[in-house]
Amino acid sequence: MKKIFVVIALSSIMFACNNRAKEEAALKQQEAEKQLAIKAVKDSLRLDSFKKAETAKAEAEKEAQHQAELAAARRSSSSRSSSSRSSTSSGTSSSSYGGTQPTAKKQGWSDAAKGAVIGGAAGAVGGALIDKKKGRGAVIGGLVGAGGGYLIGRGEDRKSGRVQPKN
Repeated sequence: MKKIFVVIALSSIMFACNNRAKEEAALKQQEAEKQLAIKAVKDSLRLDSFKKAETAKAEAEKEAQHQAELAAARRSSSSRSSSSRSSTSSGTSSSSYGGTQPTAKKQGWSDAAKGAVIGGAAGAVGGALIDKKKGRGAVIGGLVGAGGGYLIGRGEDRKSGRVQPKN
């Protein structure tokens, strides 16, 4: 038994001496990799900011052009309508210049609905595990969980602006 402890002690001392140089080399390599990663992140941030500035400038130019087109269409339609008020075929109105009307974006499930479904499922599983009568526990747990999930989700909907809070 003493011989095993001596062998383990000697081998640990030998390995400890050899690992120091390896550890120092590994630390230097890790530090160099960190510096390269930091440099790459900074470069990508600079590129992203330049790209964002370019896209913002292009969008501003498009918006200015669109506003100019709208103003020209309004001027032409107002001059047409004032000169031809008595005639029945008076040209185009400002609403039919060829632009697109914004459509309502489909929003999907509200947070309240998601919360009710998730809470109901979790409550049903929990109620079935807790109560001795599995069916009764699942129903009660599902109802309680659905109610709690709905209330939490409704609060999230109010925070996000999907639902206006009651005054």
